[in-house]
Amino acid sequence: MAILELRDLTKRFGETVAVDRFTLSVEKGEFVSLLGPSGCGKTTTLQMIAGFETPSGGAIHLNGRDLAKIPARSRGLGIVFQTYALFPHMTVEENVGFGLEMRKVPAAERKKRIAATLDLVHLSHLSGRYPRQMSGGQRQRVALARALVIEPELLLLDEPLSNLDAKLREEMQLELRRIQQEAGVTTLLVTHDQSEAMALSDRIAVMQGGRLVQEATPFDAYDRPTNGFVSSFLGKSNAIDAHVESVGADGTVLRCGDLRLNGPAHGEAAGPVLISLRPERIEFCGEGDGVVAGRVTERIFLGDQWLFKVDTSLGEILVMRRNSGRREPDVGETVHLAWQAEHLRILAVETAA
Repeated sequence: MAILELRDLTKRFGETVAVDRFTLSVEKGEFVSLLGPSGCGKTTTLQMIAGFETPSGGAIHLNGRDLAKIPARSRGLGIVFQTYALFPHMTVEENVGFGLEMRKVPAAERKKRIAATLDLVHLSHLSGRYPRQMSGGQRQRVALARALVIEPELLLLDEPLSNLDAKLREEMQLELRRIQQEAGVTTLLVTHDQSEAMALSDRIAVMQGGRLVQEATPFDAYDRPTNGFVSSFLGKSNAIDAHVESVGADGTVLRCGDLRLNGPAHGEAAGPVLISLRPERIEFCGEGDGVVAGRVTERIFLGDQWLFKVDTSLGEILVMRRNSGRREPDVGETVHLAWQAEHLRILAVETAA
């Protein structure tokens, strides 16, 4: 059952359309991410749900209620901002209980709910500290606890981890997902970080230019992108211009310059297409077994992986290899690349920009 429904949601600032007929349903208990680059409309969408911006068109329904008729302070939403917005003169316990106090929750009930929420975020032992005495990750959990303690119908997260360093951000992703699942709260996250969206979400809504361009599980969005933008935004990808020569029940024959490639069955008729191929789907192989040969122009060590740039007749190809301790090709070496036809994604050119 959908708890949040956005129907043709639109926001204009003068002549600029920031959000364009955005439609999305979020089920009870789901964790959904609005993902896209800066300026794609994801934060504006969140602000309209929260009541900080007025829609130019469309509708927002929460549990069947039309939010357009309800002021922001009365929508009962939990919100965590990028800056956390904690009160520096209040202790952790006082920060978390502020929303309950404003709602005139009785003191005994307030104390009980604060204690339970601090336990949920593993901060019971720091209830008497002030924000300045805490780490970034701890302050982030205080902000989360303050949003959860009011028992919101919907939790809105606006880039909540962006101010943390890389290692702490990864740790907090796991912690945030644990807290969300234990609390069972329906959550909508705004982020530009594709790895964060994929790690946390049940579904991802990818936005481009104010529009929803793909809605899918993290795996499907990554492995089956609907266009070239999604393919390139969600991780690294090789984009290869090609031409469909023939389409059959067993697969597609593609022409790339002087090279013919086999691809999966595809609905596109003969004509120009874009091929998307993930770097981790490509293998180095023997001379007679490869699809295309090339020369390694760059080799980058990433700790658990190696990233290679290979100059080929198809253009520059990225290859990602797991670090297993084996010898890897050096810069300048000739290599032969192979992949399975089923790993090619054939995208229509007109939707690939």
